Amino acid sequence: MSLQAMMDQPSPPSRRRRRGRRLGCLSFALMLAVVVGVGVYLGTHRDLLPIPVPEGCTVDSADGTIGLSIEQMDNAGTIAAVGMSRSLPERAVTISLATAMQESKLINLTGGDRDSIGLFQQRPSMGWGTPDQIGDPVYATNKFLDKLVQIQGYTQLPLTVAAQDVQHSGFPDAYATHETDATVLSGALTGRVPAALNCTVNSVGTTTTGSVSSDGLQPGASAVVQRMQKEFGRVVGTVRAVPNADPTAAGTAGTGTATPARSSSATPAPAGLALDVTPRAGTAAGGWAMAQWAVAHCQDLHIADVEYAGKAWTSSDSTKGWQASTDGAPTGSVRITVAGQ
Repeated sequence: MSLQAMMDQPSPPSRRRRRGRRLGCLSFALMLAVVVGVGVYLGTHRDLLPIPVPEGCTVDSADGTIGLSIEQMDNAGTIAAVGMSRSLPERAVTISLATAMQESKLINLTGGDRDSIGLFQQRPSMGWGTPDQIGDPVYATNKFLDKLVQIQGYTQLPLTVAAQDVQHSGFPDAYATHETDATVLSGALTGRVPAALNCTVNSVGTTTTGSVSSDGLQPGASAVVQRMQKEFGRVVGTVRAVPNADPTAAGTAGTGTATPARSSSATPAPAGLALDVTPRAGTAAGGWAMAQWAVAHCQDLHIADVEYAGKAWTSSDSTKGWQASTDGAPTGSVRITVAGQ
């Protein structure tokens, strides 16, 4: 063989290079297996690391399932509460929710077609109220219901007919497309279906703590009571501050021997951040309506924990939804705890 032929022959790969490739492949495979294993483990143990979760709310019941943003569920809760404050049947709540879903997607809009405003896209120029009034979801819902209850036999009419008789929309058949979802929502938000509404959150923020008022509540807890009274009206019965179990915590609240409030924090919350609310009628449906309303308003009102009828929702463990509770809120009362600083 000539010298040129010998030079043209490919040289055999070195043993060291082959070994290097094998080790490299083995290291990559091992690293991949570790990454996959850690991912699977943390996926089933979310409490180990503060991994952000997709925020949002769902209602899952025999009526069906619907998912909404936290803002949308907050507004849906307000609509349902206003309907209950007027002692209207669930059908009125369903019609109201379906209408708002079509008009605004349950977002309190600051504008719309021409001068339309708010959840129901009501127009100041058509006599619905001032822009500031219509921008208030409670006012807007009451104005819608004022007209709905004037319709003879509205509970027996097809939903789209009842809604159109109030709204006079250019798309009268559109309301019917939301009837199923509105029925799912109204079942939970009126309390007919218990423990069906869950909101998954990464944080509910904190309220400003301060001097305990004469009713034994911190400012954040007082804000919850004020909102409940504005939206539920006469449905709200007694409200009582929950005494704090820690005698060294700031402030004092209430009297009696109520059990300590739930807390998502290892540090006991200052007194006055928790309250027990009892519906005036004392019905289980009324209690569940308030409990699920509180979950729907969790971020807006910084609600950390809600407990009712042996079930509890906790913002720090919200991916699990309603769980069995042993804290022992008074029978018939909804215990709500806000997140303090």
